[in-house]
Amino acid sequence: MLTVDVDRSEDVVVLQCRGRIVRGEATNILRDAVTAPPNARIIVLDLSYVETVDGNGLGMLVFLHHWTRNHGVQLKLVNPSALVNEIMERTGLNRVFDVSSVGAALMILRDPDDGHRLRAMAS
Repeated sequence: MLTVDVDRSEDVVVLQCRGRIVRGEATNILRDAVTAPPNARIIVLDLSYVETVDGNGLGMLVFLHHWTRNHGVQLKLVNPSALVNEIMERTGLNRVFDVSSVGAALMILRDPDDGHRLRAMAS
Protein backbone atom coordinates (compact mmCIF):
# COMPACT_ATOMS: atom_id res chain seq x y z
CA MET A 1 0.00 0.00 0.00
CA LEU A 2 1.13 3.55 -0.74
CA THR A 3 0.06 6.72 1.02
CA VAL A 4 1.00 10.21 -0.09
CA ASP A 5 0.83 13.25 2.20
CA VAL A 6 0.75 16.59 0.39
CA ASP A 7 2.39 19.77 1.65
CA ARG A 8 2.11 22.83 -0.56
CA SER A 9 3.82 26.19 -0.28
CA GLU A 10 2.84 28.48 -3.14
CA ASP A 11 4.04 26.74 -6.32
CA VAL A 12 6.16 24.06 -4.58
CA VAL A 13 4.46 20.77 -3.70
CA VAL A 14 6.14 18.21 -1.45
CA LEU A 15 4.71 14.70 -1.63
CA GLN A 16 5.72 12.49 1.30
CA CYS A 17 5.40 8.91 0.06
CA ARG A 18 5.05 5.96 2.46
CA GLY A 19 4.85 2.30 1.60
CA ARG A 20 5.51 0.53 -1.68
CA ILE A 21 5.41 1.89 -5.22
CA VAL A 22 4.31 -1.30 -6.92
CA ARG A 23 1.89 -2.57 -9.53
CA GLY A 24 -1.75 -1.77 -8.98
CA GLU A 25 -3.38 0.97 -6.97
CA ALA A 26 -0.07 2.36 -5.66
CA THR A 27 1.02 3.57 -9.10
CA ASN A 28 -2.39 5.20 -9.64
CA ILE A 29 -2.14 6.96 -6.27
CA LEU A 30 1.31 8.29 -7.16
CA ARG A 31 0.22 9.42 -10.64
CA ASP A 32 -2.79 11.24 -9.25
CA ALA A 33 -0.75 12.93 -6.52
CA VAL A 34 1.82 14.26 -8.99
CA THR A 35 -0.56 15.28 -11.77
CA ALA A 36 -3.31 16.84 -9.60
CA PRO A 37 -1.75 19.98 -8.07
CA PRO A 38 -2.63 23.00 -10.23
CA ASN A 39 0.03 25.64 -10.95
CA ALA A 40 2.87 23.66 -9.40
CA ARG A 41 6.34 24.77 -10.50
CA ILE A 42 8.28 22.17 -8.51
CA ILE A 43 7.11 18.79 -7.23
CA VAL A 44 9.32 17.08 -4.67
CA LEU A 45 8.80 13.36 -4.13
CA ASP A 46 10.14 12.49 -0.68
CA LEU A 47 10.97 8.79 -0.88
CA SER A 48 12.36 8.46 2.66
CA TYR A 49 9.66 6.00 3.70
CA VAL A 50 9.27 4.05 0.47
CA GLU A 51 10.08 0.41 1.17
CA THR A 52 10.43 -0.78 -2.41
CA VAL A 53 9.70 -0.01 -6.05
CA ASP A 54 8.92 -2.68 -8.64
CA GLY A 55 9.11 -2.47 -12.43
CA ASN A 56 5.68 -0.89 -12.70
CA GLY A 57 6.61 1.67 -10.06
CA LEU A 58 9.77 2.54 -11.98
CA GLY A 59 7.70 2.81 -15.15
CA MET A 60 5.34 5.23 -13.38
CA LEU A 61 8.29 7.33 -12.18
CA VAL A 62 9.55 7.54 -15.77
CA PHE A 63 6.05 8.47 -16.97
CA LEU A 64 5.87 11.20 -14.31
CA HIS A 65 9.32 12.46 -15.31
CA HIS A 66 8.07 12.95 -18.87
CA TRP A 67 4.69 14.32 -17.77
CA THR A 68 6.24 16.98 -15.54
CA ARG A 69 8.74 18.03 -18.21
CA ASN A 70 5.95 18.35 -20.78
CA HIS A 71 3.96 20.51 -18.35
CA GLY A 72 6.85 22.80 -17.33
CA VAL A 73 7.16 21.33 -13.85
CA GLN A 74 10.41 20.31 -12.16
CA LEU A 75 10.29 16.86 -10.54
CA LYS A 76 12.79 16.19 -7.77
CA LEU A 77 13.27 12.92 -5.90
CA VAL A 78 14.68 13.26 -2.40
CA ASN A 79 15.98 10.89 0.25
CA PRO A 80 15.30 7.56 -1.42
CA SER A 81 15.56 4.71 1.06
CA ALA A 82 18.65 2.50 0.73
CA LEU A 83 16.77 -0.16 -1.25
CA VAL A 84 15.10 2.36 -3.56
CA ASN A 85 18.43 4.09 -4.10
CA GLU A 86 20.03 0.75 -5.00
CA ILE A 87 17.23 -0.03 -7.47
CA MET A 88 17.62 3.42 -9.05
CA GLU A 89 21.38 2.91 -9.39
CA ARG A 90 21.07 -0.61 -10.85
CA THR A 91 18.56 0.53 -13.46
CA GLY A 92 20.47 3.72 -14.29
CA LEU A 93 17.49 5.87 -13.36
CA ASN A 94 19.60 7.79 -10.86
CA ARG A 95 21.13 9.48 -13.93
CA VAL A 96 17.69 10.32 -15.36
CA PHE A 97 16.10 11.82 -12.25
CA ASP A 98 17.19 14.74 -10.13
CA VAL A 99 17.87 12.76 -6.92
CA SER A 100 19.18 14.51 -3.82
CA SER A 101 19.04 14.73 -0.06
CA VAL A 102 16.36 16.84 1.60
CA GLY A 103 19.00 19.40 2.61
CA ALA A 104 20.27 19.82 -0.94
CA ALA A 105 16.72 20.05 -2.28
CA LEU A 106 15.85 22.77 0.24
CA MET A 107 18.95 24.72 -0.78
CA ILE A 108 17.96 24.44 -4.44
CA LEU A 109 14.38 25.50 -3.67
CA ARG A 110 15.56 28.53 -1.71
CA ASP A 111 18.03 29.68 -4.37
CA PRO A 112 17.84 28.00 -7.80
CA ASP A 113 21.21 29.54 -8.75
CA ASP A 114 22.88 27.66 -5.87
CA GLY A 115 21.33 24.48 -7.21
CA HIS A 116 22.94 25.07 -10.59
CA ARG A 117 26.30 25.63 -8.87
CA LEU A 118 25.88 22.44 -6.82
CA ARG A 119 25.10 20.39 -9.91
CA ALA A 120 28.07 21.89 -11.78
CA MET A 121 30.40 21.07 -8.87
CA ALA A 122 29.10 17.50 -8.72
CA SER A 123 29.72 16.91 -12.44
